[in-house]
Amino acid sequence: MSVATIEQVNSLISPKVQKYVTSHRRMLINGDWVDAKTGDTFHVYNPATGEILSNVAAGDHADVDLAVRAARRAFEEGPWSRMTHGQRGKLIWKLADLIEENLEEFAEIESVDNGKPLAVARVADIPLATDLFRYMSGWTTKIEGQTISLSSLPQEYFAYTLREPVGVVGQIIPWNFPLLMAAWKLGPALAAGCTIVLKPAEQTPLSALRLGELIEEAGFPKGVVNIVTGYGETAGAALAAHPDIDKIAFTGSTEVGKLIVHAAAGNLKKVSLELGGKSPNIVFADADLETAIQGATNAIYFNHGQCCCAGSRLYIEKEIFDQVVEGVSANAKRINVTEGLNPQCDMGPLVSEEQLDRVLGFIESGEKEGAKTVIGGHRLGDHGYFVEPTLITNAHAGMKVIDEEIFGPVVCALPFEKTEEVATQMNQTAYGLAGAVWTKDISKAHRFAKAMRAGTVWINCYNIFDAALPFGGYKQSGWGREMGREVLEHYTEVKAVCLKM
Repeated sequence: MSVATIEQVNSLISPKVQKYVTSHRRMLINGDWVDAKTGDTFHVYNPATGEILSNVAAGDHADVDLAVRAARRAFEEGPWSRMTHGQRGKLIWKLADLIEENLEEFAEIESVDNGKPLAVARVADIPLATDLFRYMSGWTTKIEGQTISLSSLPQEYFAYTLREPVGVVGQIIPWNFPLLMAAWKLGPALAAGCTIVLKPAEQTPLSALRLGELIEEAGFPKGVVNIVTGYGETAGAALAAHPDIDKIAFTGSTEVGKLIVHAAAGNLKKVSLELGGKSPNIVFADADLETAIQGATNAIYFNHGQCCCAGSRLYIEKEIFDQVVEGVSANAKRINVTEGLNPQCDMGPLVSEEQLDRVLGFIESGEKEGAKTVIGGHRLGDHGYFVEPTLITNAHAGMKVIDEEIFGPVVCALPFEKTEEVATQMNQTAYGLAGAVWTKDISKAHRFAKAMRAGTVWINCYNIFDAALPFGGYKQSGWGREMGREVLEHYTEVKAVCLKM
């Protein structure tokens, strides 16, 4: 593990991306790139150095109002609503092509802005975003109503349903997968025929703004997609509460999700939430241990643990507990923690100083409550937001490290003896986003998949995503689903029509 100097980090940024990220970035409203009405800006920081990376317009309620009005005009009066479904699909596909053509630039922007390894952004973030837009482009021609056979009325009535776009949508995305989360939100809304006001996370707005340039290049009409940058407590709150927003979609923490619900109550706008998790990852003694150990490592340390579905509670059958802990620890020690643009980077910095303090605070809390830090647990270097991959034992329910989402590269390993014991423990959480089971017993695997109160269950794998697979949570992990057929429910309304013949 090594942390480069600030000069070394900056030298790795290509001239093209350096020019883009260091230029003053404006918001996209009604097809124009504009500053905030107040003239205010905010700084974006390079998480590998802690230095200012960019200066971005800080929108608030006035800018949100302008963007909502532009989206409303585009929805009700503009060419967007008059386009055929096929025309909309072609535009979405064209956007996917443009993202793919600019893959290297997007991957570098994500790495510099978020801290993630460039290699990961190349093979995961950008291709998955491209696939999502292409998948959703196909749905534009397949959003259909039904003819209804009425159950009690005479035959002279003809009834059918129409599935129509919900209208103007507000979307608030997080900082852990900036471009991919923008795609998850924009793709289905555009496919349904909605217009959008998107607010990226203030920590990582740069790829969303670059995406806005490609949205223009692809030929989307003005006002269909508006991008307002700013803080959550100002721009985000204004978007959630706006009386002319028909639907709000949010991905982020459970705490903020609850605030979104309260803000949305004013006009009873539709709400979908993809929130936090504390996912159980269960390894049975009959599993392929080599595969399971590698899978458990990736489940928690992928994207620096900054994943809502990270396998942060690692339940291990007692007879193999030491073997799995030693295997995951050995893998963790080999992880090269360094700046994301370094070709040797396996894990970059956390996204912000706030996140660094949060993660280190959880580790300290666990140790004070009696948990044992087997590996890691410390900050790396004196600049940037690097933290060691960490594994904790001797933890139990009731400790913060077990009960609360850490959102960092910290896993708690817990032994179990009986299947009934772990079947109960895995669901003893306020969350229900994801989980995994590692076993060669396919019957046991399916029993646990059914018993786990979570929106996604992986069997002998982890972090497998596809645009066709719905993703979302039970309990306090959210409302509704992203991706797949199911996401279109959020962006459409069903109208019943009855005709007397």
